[in-house]
Parts: sequence; C-alpha cells; structure tokens
Amino acid sequence: MIRKFIWDVVLVFVISIPYTLVAADNVTVKWAKGKQPATEAFPEMRKLWDREPPAPSKPADERTEKLFRVAEKNGRSAAEGLYRCRKYVDGWIIYADPETGLIPRGLGKGKWLHGVNTSDVWNGRDAGADNYAFMVLTCAITDRTMFEGRMLDILKAEIKYCSRVDRLGDNYCFSTRKFVTDQPILDEIIFDNAEYVKDGLIPLTEWLGKSPWSDRAVALIEDIWKNASVDTPFGKIPTLNFEVNGDLLQACSRFYWFTGERKFLDWAIRLGDYYLLGDHHPTRNMKELRLRDHGCEVINGLTELYAALKHAQPEKAETYRKPIHDMFDRILAVGRNEHGMLYNSFNPQTGEHGKGICDTWGYNYDGFYTVYLLDKTETYRDAVRQAMGNLQAHYTNYLWEGQSSDGYADSVESGINLYNREPIASTAGWIDSEIRVMWAKQHDDGVIEGWHGDGNFARTTVMYVLWKTQGIRVEPWRPDVRIGTVREGDTLFISLAVDQPWSGKVVFDQPRHKVNLHMPIDYPRINQFPEWFTVEDSTRYEVKNLADSKPEEHDGKEMSSGIPVTVPANTELRLTVKKKLKDGLGNT
Repeated sequence: MIRKFIWDVVLVFVISIPYTLVAADNVTVKWAKGKQPATEAFPEMRKLWDREPPAPSKPADERTEKLFRVAEKNGRSAAEGLYRCRKYVDGWIIYADPETGLIPRGLGKGKWLHGVNTSDVWNGRDAGADNYAFMVLTCAITDRTMFEGRMLDILKAEIKYCSRVDRLGDNYCFSTRKFVTDQPILDEIIFDNAEYVKDGLIPLTEWLGKSPWSDRAVALIEDIWKNASVDTPFGKIPTLNFEVNGDLLQACSRFYWFTGERKFLDWAIRLGDYYLLGDHHPTRNMKELRLRDHGCEVINGLTELYAALKHAQPEKAETYRKPIHDMFDRILAVGRNEHGMLYNSFNPQTGEHGKGICDTWGYNYDGFYTVYLLDKTETYRDAVRQAMGNLQAHYTNYLWEGQSSDGYADSVESGINLYNREPIASTAGWIDSEIRVMWAKQHDDGVIEGWHGDGNFARTTVMYVLWKTQGIRVEPWRPDVRIGTVREGDTLFISLAVDQPWSGKVVFDQPRHKVNLHMPIDYPRINQFPEWFTVEDSTRYEVKNLADSKPEEHDGKEMSSGIPVTVPANTELRLTVKKKLKDGLGNT
C-alpha cells in the first residue's frame, strides 16, 4: 500500500508539471526533451497525402462524385496514419536488446523502479502492454512478414526469458541478464501481467482472434488466479490494487466469452461481489474515486461483468443492477464539469474535486453507454452525448496530460469509440483535428516521445484509420496505396488510388465481437477497435466497379478473405458495395 501511495503521488506530480517534463522517466530522450519536433517529420510524403487526384475522365453524377471525393480524401488520411504507425515500429525496433530481441521500457536514461535504467529493462505493464502490442498490431496490418517473424519472436522471447512465477512474467534486465529483483514480488508481478493482458493482449485478441497472443493471455489470467492470496468474504482475489482488479474484471469478462470456460466468469464475479455487494463500493464507501487512468478500469470492468451476467446469469446481474446504477448516478451528480467532462478524481462522499479533467473520459463513458444498452437508461446516453457535443467547442487542442501524445491518444480513442455509437457531426470534426495534433508530435525517426506510451500513438491511429476505411484494408500494404471509404445509407463507396501498379486483395472486416470473441453484444470497451462496415459469411453482397457496367456478387466469407484487384499506375479504382436484396421468397 505504501508503494501504491508513492506511485499515486508521483503520477499527480507528473500530470501537474509543465510539458517540458511530460515524458516522465524519459526526460533525457534526445528526440523529445519536452518539445514538439521543429519541422514536419515526413515532408517528402506531403505531396502524396495532400494531393487531390485529377478529375476522372468519366465523372459520376454530382452526388456520387462528391461521395467518392470524400472517400478518396479519407484514403489519404488513412495512408498517412498507417505510414506513421509503420515508421513508429522502425523507430523503436532498432533499440531492441540484441540478445533477446525484447524492446526496452523507454529510450531515456532515467531511473525506473528498483533503480534500473528505463532503457535497460523489459516489463509487462509498460513495454509489453503499451508499446510492443501495438507494434504487433501495426505489423499485422502493414507487414505480414515482420508480424509472423520478428513480432512473434519477441513474444517467444518474453515467455522464455521473463516467466518467473509459473507462467507469469517478471521484469527482465538486459545488462545483467537477470530479473530486476533477487526474489519475486508477487503483487508487482500480478500488476505487470494484468496490465499486459488488459492493455496489450486483449486488443490483439479482439483483432486477431485465436493466436499465440491470445494463448499467452489465457495462460497469464489463469496463473494470476492460481496465485490469488487475498482473503475476502467472497473468496480469494489476487490483489487489493484498484487498477489491477479493474484490469482483471475486463479480462475475465471478455475471456469468458472467448474461451467459453465458466471459471473466467466465476473469477470476475468474485471481484464484482467485492466491489458491489460488500463494503468497497466505489461511490458509497470510497473517499476518493479516480476516473483517469489507473482508476477508471474498475468503472468499466464492472459494467463488462454486468453485460456478461445479463446474458449468462440474469438473476446474478439483477443483484448488481442497483449498486451499478448508484455508482453511475453519483458520478453524474458530482464527478463532471458543466461540459460533461469527468474530473481526474473526486470525493464521492463530499463531492469535492480538483479542476483537472481526465483524458480517459470515454473509458468511463464506455461503461455508462454499456448500461444504457442493457437497461435503456436514457440519462446515461444523454451524459455521453453531452460530453461528445462539447468537444469541438471547448476541447480543441486541449492540453491533455500537459499536451502529451498519450493524453491525446486516450482522449481521441474515447471520441472514436463513442462516435461509432453516437455519430455526432461535431465529434467527427474534433477527431479529425485532434489526431493531427497528436501526429505532429512524431519525429523523423518514427519515435514520438521516447517512452512506452508511444505505442498508444499507434493504437489510436489504427482506430482512426479503421474509421476512415470503415474497417477495410489492403494486402499487401504499401505507402502509396490509398484506400478510403464513406457510407451513405446502405451503400459503401470505396476509393482505391495508387501511384505505382498494384495487385493484391481488398479485405473486408467482420463482426469481430462475434467472430473473434464470441460475444453476444458489441458494447463499447477500452482499447477495442470499433466495427464499422462488416460482412457476414452467409450474406451476399453486390460489388460494382464504376468502370464496368455489370456488378459482381460475393459472399461475406469471400470478402473477409479478400477480393483480388489489380490497379494500374496513377489510377483511382472506384467501387460501391451493398447487401444483395432478398427476393419475395427470402432468397438473396
């Protein structure tokens, strides 16, 4: 508890000081030094990203032409985003430890926990959770060879060199080739592995489905609970750390659906009972409720468990209904400002709070919106819409976490995830402006600020790209291949433009919450990649190339595997996609 108190004090200090120290333990990093890059990181790419294509030789009607122009512009934004993510991977991978291949926690020379240099250690809660995982994701989309090679090798090395308590990893020092501490410190190990699962391995599982990364996540969750040693009236739990228990609530709820194994739900119920049915209720019993990072995890985690129970054990869910609504009602009463933005922390008993608002506002509102979906509580939806509606007018270029890239990443992710559910026009404009503020922090070697939070730059950028492409991607990826989309009604308009000849596949997204996670409902959740235009295996779709007169038909299974296309140099391919209408007999 003393260590946690010291860590909380440090966090409060870090977020209160000027941006010159925002990199926290990495203030000596040569790229950042607390300053924005003096110039554009990739000026040679501007001619590609900012160039409007020539008018087509046979333009479509005025309405259709405008839609394709929007789609083409979205394609340039998506191309810029993926290029920046790929450069981020290149910028970090050169600092991997030569022997193990593991990446360091940071690139500076600052001291970290137990006196180890941040550039001399791999740890699960930071290097693994926040950085490595989104190198994997970037390579899965842009470089399958590196994804299946170097990225998988890092996972194997992490398992080989870092496993210490059963399969649980511990902090590994590169210079000594040993663990950082002589003896394992179980509470720290549980923290590291819970964060690694929640912030890193779960997002990868949502995107990839079953993979070596999901196998690792299952192993870590099982061994965290195998080593649970804290007695409560509801059974043993692994820790009293509020953040970590939030991680486990989220992880166990999602992996209950993913694996189909009841034990994951039972573990989550122990934590749910501890916080909702005992004397540790977040607003009835706590004197400080933290809504920013390192506190918001329980708020969202309890609603993930509630969602699982609504489908798997409705009678148990009913015992949680009032405690969850009481928690949210109190947060709305005293935990937000006049714009609907949530305070970093507040006293639920007195209503006292600081002036600072949290960049993770959407992480909490994910939970509100989930309960709205489950219980139809319009007040919770209204709260979400109020916050979203005030973004552009009051929070454009806002100093999230002292204007850190990570602060922008969390806030923009909040906007994207909720915009997927509530498409408020001003929110879209705010996302477009704020992503570019974050992008401007990247340096010409690909590094952003030189600490583990750089991975969150890629995480949120990929979310933004998937919005601009409606989840569609190309294989193989190449910087000059620009795919963008826009939807109107039931029709998807696709622009695919290239500078050099390109042959490959246009790959469509699936309802991943069902296909990958086996979940019955797609509720908003931390670090998910929202679904936009998705195809169902058994549904048929009409795909029309505007240069041809006859449309093609494909089923969803073909489309999610990828439709082959060839595009000549300096050409824009234009496609429309919509579901094949059923006849009077119900056939497609």
